[in-house]
Amino acid sequence: MATITAEMKQGMVVKINDGRHTWIGDEPVDAKGTDMGPNPYELLLSSLAACTCITMRLYADHKGIKLDAISAEYSHDKVDVSEIPGREGTGKVDRIRSKINIVGDFDEAQRKRLTDIAGRCPVHKTLANGVFLVDAVSFDAK
Repeated sequence: MATITAEMKQGMVVKINDGRHTWIGDEPVDAKGTDMGPNPYELLLSSLAACTCITMRLYADHKGIKLDAISAEYSHDKVDVSEIPGREGTGKVDRIRSKINIVGDFDEAQRKRLTDIAGRCPVHKTLANGVFLVDAVSFDAK
């Protein structure tokens, strides 16, 4: 089970820790932050990009496919529900787009399989399937 802690004392800078690593998140200046780190959506997209690259490397290594390099670019925006094929309703929905580039010499079967694997990383599956959130909030006296 993964556990992340985040702590904010002043401003928008958030100190994030997983027990082994520490990094920060922030907001851009125009959102009242100091732009000292990625914003929360950028952190989300970075998780997806890292997971995609790692999953594809693990698959290629397991199958003995020589994969020279991989890059994954993800972007997030909100669009009207009517723009999403197969979706009905009104309002906005989150959209994440990917651009994945794989470098190497592959036959057609390998290309097809690597394309399929691009959408099979655990973070992609979590986002695509939805998440069951359980929130607990507590208060401490000053």
